[in-house]
Amino acid sequence: MTIKVAMKRAFPLVLAVVVYAAALPTGVAARSGSDPEVRIARLHYEGGGDWYCDPSSLPNWLSVFAARTGLPTAATDVVVTLDSEDLYSYPFLYVSGHGRIAPDEEALAELRRYLDAGGFLYADDNYGLDPSFRDMVARLFPDDPLEPLAGSHPIYHSFYDLPGLPKIHQHDGEPAQGYGVTRNGRLVLFYSYSSDIGDGLEDPDVHGDPADVREAAAKMAVNIMMYALTNP
Repeated sequence: MTIKVAMKRAFPLVLAVVVYAAALPTGVAARSGSDPEVRIARLHYEGGGDWYCDPSSLPNWLSVFAARTGLPTAATDVVVTLDSEDLYSYPFLYVSGHGRIAPDEEALAELRRYLDAGGFLYADDNYGLDPSFRDMVARLFPDDPLEPLAGSHPIYHSFYDLPGLPKIHQHDGEPAQGYGVTRNGRLVLFYSYSSDIGDGLEDPDVHGDPADVREAAAKMAVNIMMYALTNP
């Protein structure tokens, strides 16, 4: 990809400041992309993992975000790949799954450009993604490692004040832990491990989670989105 094309693709992330200055609160405008509504772009990735998992989680997340923040929010997510022409129209990229994620070097380079241009990646391990995701991040940013985030990190306090990442599903019983990658002082990637926020956002009859567990997932999801939108 030429520098000219890369700059053209990154343009909507910069243009957002102008497009939304009148419609959204200060800060949110800087991260809303060229779409007039907050939207989640789900990444269709390579490697064989079920990138399409938890199909009801993202529409539910968007609905909760709209209801609680009052911001204009899309009803559904979109699906993109790292070579999608409209990738840079969506400043919030979501990754989940139980299996393996293994983008090739060209795709990794595009993801690096996307994040350095102002994009944000949220990855939610749905139990099984962890080993390959950590390997991908090490290849993506060899000089900026994935590091644990303390409960005092602003992502846990961007809308609700939370003590840290909530534990939604027990699975292997390990404590929930949020990780992040910081580039030039900006958190560009947030990773929720041993938590399963996506499962907590699914329709109530999918997993049968009690109301307090679903509420914990909803609050964390709202915080993640708000943080991404208000920290360009």
